[in-house]
Amino acid sequence: MSRPHTVVFDTNLFVGAGFNPASASAELLDAVRSGELRMVWSEETRAETRRILEKIPPLDWEAVAELFREEDRVDVTLAASSFTEIPDPDDRKFAALAAETGALLVSSDAHLLAGGDHRFVVCTPGAAREGQRDRSGERAGQAQDRREYREFEKGAVDEIDPEGEGA
Repeated sequence: MSRPHTVVFDTNLFVGAGFNPASASAELLDAVRSGELRMVWSEETRAETRRILEKIPPLDWEAVAELFREEDRVDVTLAASSFTEIPDPDDRKFAALAAETGALLVSSDAHLLAGGDHRFVVCTPGAAREGQRDRSGERAGQAQDRREYREFEKGAVDEIDPEGEGA
């Protein structure tokens, strides 16, 4: 078995999965559960995810808490303050973690997807799911997902359509 691809999930992925169990976001969480993906996290990203999930009924922090595995915790000081080009300060910690670890950042956030920051790679849940399917030999999904994934593979992440399947 090949080594799992390392990812950082923005909070909106957990929200999308909670509201739509058939979504790309939910499939990605299942891939972490099964060990197909490795989700790295920091105290800051975990706290942000927990805070948001606990304030939006009917979302359930306990349903995803197990995905924050101790062995995947990253204990570094994140330089989130150096990501000032990202308008939402709450998003900066996810970008900093992805940059620090070299992990793929998966988000539906238009600001993250539209940015031209080359310190990290970002794509939508749909594009990440498509990449996961390609690696496991499953049939390709929607044409938009395939286009986004090809762009991600080429490094043209700043051209990904932020209006694509986000959750």
